[in-house]
Amino acid sequence: MEEYIIMNVKDCVAMILAGGQGSRLGALTKNVAKPAVPFGGKYRIIDFPLSNCVHSGIDTVGVLTQYQPLELNTYIGNGSPWDLDRNHGGVYVLPPYQSAKAGEWYKGTANAIYQNLSFLDRFNPKNVLILSGDHIYKMHYGEMLEVHENSGAAATIAVMPVPWEEASRFGIMNVDDSGAITQFEEKPAEPKSNLASMGIYIFDYQTLKRYLEDDERNPESSNDFGKNIIPTMLQNGEKMATYRFEGYWKDVGTIQSLWEANMDLIDTPPKFEINDSKWSIYSRNTALAPQYTGKNAKITNSTVTQGCMVYGSVNHSVIFSNVEIGENAQISDSVIMPDVKIGKHAVINKAVIGTGAVIGDGAVLGINEDAESRYISGMCTHGIVLVESGAVIEAGADIPKCSMVEAD
Repeated sequence: MEEYIIMNVKDCVAMILAGGQGSRLGALTKNVAKPAVPFGGKYRIIDFPLSNCVHSGIDTVGVLTQYQPLELNTYIGNGSPWDLDRNHGGVYVLPPYQSAKAGEWYKGTANAIYQNLSFLDRFNPKNVLILSGDHIYKMHYGEMLEVHENSGAAATIAVMPVPWEEASRFGIMNVDDSGAITQFEEKPAEPKSNLASMGIYIFDYQTLKRYLEDDERNPESSNDFGKNIIPTMLQNGEKMATYRFEGYWKDVGTIQSLWEANMDLIDTPPKFEINDSKWSIYSRNTALAPQYTGKNAKITNSTVTQGCMVYGSVNHSVIFSNVEIGENAQISDSVIMPDVKIGKHAVINKAVIGTGAVIGDGAVLGINEDAESRYISGMCTHGIVLVESGAVIEAGADIPKCSMVEAD
């Protein structure tokens, strides 16, 4: 990616919304926040917006946490892996606000920012960048900020074209010839445009603050950017611009989309290049021993991270650190998260295996179909099998397609 220098980037503070439960990821987020879910062999989902901020020159970042925050808080730490351990600015983990009288959960995306206005006031930025903590992409926010500044808009929303047949699944922006937003439609039955909101916003801070305060006083509000803040601003005639993005972007909020995004890394050619020296994705990783592959091991079209011991066959799969794969085991089209133990002669197809799970000798996952199985889950579509972190699957077990196996 070409170097891009934006003069006003220091006037922008980023706020990453990382507090969602991630319930559509099923058992995978039972004990961990969605942005802390492992991704791509050695990363967490939160690494992508944090790395984008660093590459964009934005060095003051608030991470708003709420659901199961411990692992995410520990992972972020002082921000040093992303060069965000600064004396002025840096990364801040922001849980729900605690006042002298009581604490209050974040009621919605807008309320989450409202509860942290005192944090923003400390820096008094000209602009605020609002990000989601569960998207996989590379974006130079400085380019978007330049579009925002040049347009003179109160808010700028990142959009990307989606296939027309999928447009009704998104918040759709209708725009004029200059790119200014004329209408916002949330999941329209008959969309007039295929420009979908990416959930990435830049607001003039003082304007945003005023709308957040008004929204908080409205008892009928859902306190949400898409449902309340943006429609109200449009209704009031505020100038709102778009920033068109045409690179890779994936919302990994479902089991299928998480699996697809991992597969996109190892397709030939890859749909998303994660090992780009010009735009590194930074993460908190400890030093590990090199991989070990047995004499009969076979690895094709896969990524295998350090510390793994592979004695079986791995094809078109993403293997995280410290995974053990037994002799004659066959792994295909799967995502195997850290510290998983896979027994001899096990067969795993199109599965997402959570951290620390144990798959017994000869177990078969994702090969057969059984609509009557107690493991069948509506969250696991397209034949994908999900195994919760720490779950133990007995030797010889047969887990059919579209199953979710929980640790308890």
